[in-house]
Amino acid sequence: MTDDQQIIARAAALRLAQEQALGPRLVTEVEQALAADGRSTSPDQYIDPVSIGALIVSIAGLGWTIYTDLRKKSVAPPAPVVARTIRVKYELAPDLDPEVRGRIIEVVAEETVRIGSDSPPLEK
Repeated sequence: MTDDQQIIARAAALRLAQEQALGPRLVTEVEQALAADGRSTSPDQYIDPVSIGALIVSIAGLGWTIYTDLRKKSVAPPAPVVARTIRVKYELAPDLDPEVRGRIIEVVAEETVRIGSDSPPLEK
């Protein structure tokens, strides 16, 4: 996982931890998932709270890949485009509350675009 992907995951966790649905432990859960370096990748594991951290890390990785791919083709994509592409490409555990899933994707996409806008231009 790249430094940018880790920054995105941490930033998203900080924002989402302030929301009641996911709670303050989310930052710790994301740090645990980052320390595990993606070894926990089974989609059914995303239901328990620690696995929500792994889900955020996984979506941050995918979001960054999507962002950089789109950015190579044209101008930097806006967050809604990144979020929509994540939703299309990433199958999440069906037991995860759709509102929580949507919020995670939205925040990760916003953080991806924010971090991406600070990075140097990509070669086409």
